[in-house]
Amino acid sequence: MDIEIVKVAEEEREILARLIELYEYDFSEYENSDVNFLGLYGYTYLDYYWTEKRRFPYFIKVNNKLAGFVMVCDYCYLSKDKDTLFMSEFFIMKKYRRSGIGKYAAKKVFEMHPGKWELTVHPNNPVSHMFWESVIKEMVGDEFKKHIDVEDIYDDEFGIAYTFRNDL
Repeated sequence: MDIEIVKVAEEEREILARLIELYEYDFSEYENSDVNFLGLYGYTYLDYYWTEKRRFPYFIKVNNKLAGFVMVCDYCYLSKDKDTLFMSEFFIMKKYRRSGIGKYAAKKVFEMHPGKWELTVHPNNPVSHMFWESVIKEMVGDEFKKHIDVEDIYDDEFGIAYTFRNDL
């Protein structure tokens, strides 16, 4: 199985936008979100990934087929350090889940951007908690912090955040 992390070119923006709709649909199980009058969830910050320097959109490809995406930015909920990156969105299509692709992709993206990181998980998504703790522990052992009851992440719940460094 050939897994690639490929930067999304600006001319591929609409492809990413369609994948984000699938992601938002999946995530609507945890957030009380609805589609707009066009039947879309929409993603407010998509254009910024080609206009701001510290935003990085990636496709995850398996055997040259789209399997998901990763979006990284420097907007963090806890860290006020401008050098900290944030795993803003991470999506693996259902067909490719539970096969090691997500873990490989997450670790690869972290390796592509060594330094300080923050990521958040919805408190009602236990699979996400297990996934991210496993990935982080494989990368940095116990050298991370788990922050409970973080405000202003999700509209309806307190969030959980992880902070760590992968360049030590």
